[in-house]
Amino acid sequence: MRSRFASRCSVAEALDDTRVVTINGARQSGKSTLAQLVASTRGPVRSLTLDDPVALRAAEEDPVGFIEHDGLLVIDEVQRATGLFLPIKADVDADPRPGRFLLTGSAQVLALKSLPDALPGRMETIELWPFSQGGAAHRPTPGRVLRELPGHSHQT
Repeated sequence: MRSRFASRCSVAEALDDTRVVTINGARQSGKSTLAQLVASTRGPVRSLTLDDPVALRAAEEDPVGFIEHDGLLVIDEVQRATGLFLPIKADVDADPRPGRFLLTGSAQVLALKSLPDALPGRMETIELWPFSQGGAAHRPTPGRVLRELPGHSHQT
């Protein structure tokens, strides 16, 4: 499993060469929005959220049927239905094309008990960190980055 930091481009690039891509991060950090932005540039796409009790029940009762799709399947809050991981593994092993699943999770998806045997080698995880007021106010500029490097005294 490779890991990158999140951006629209990094998610799109991961989908271009990886069967399963997971956007992992804290609640309210923008995972669902990022997934939908990326998915909107691809087709066909099927998007489901496991915050929806009907979708969650369907995932639990028939995980194989739940993941049937053509194109890209986006599953938001995947940690709510850990029984999906083995059917996803079987599906991507049978059809190894990249860009099959885009998952989001607010729990540390990699720490889930059902994952260790399911998706390693088939999934790339992209970490999405929430914005902070300090981070937004102090966007890095090339000169600032150079000034903050140890031992560098670049004048801008």
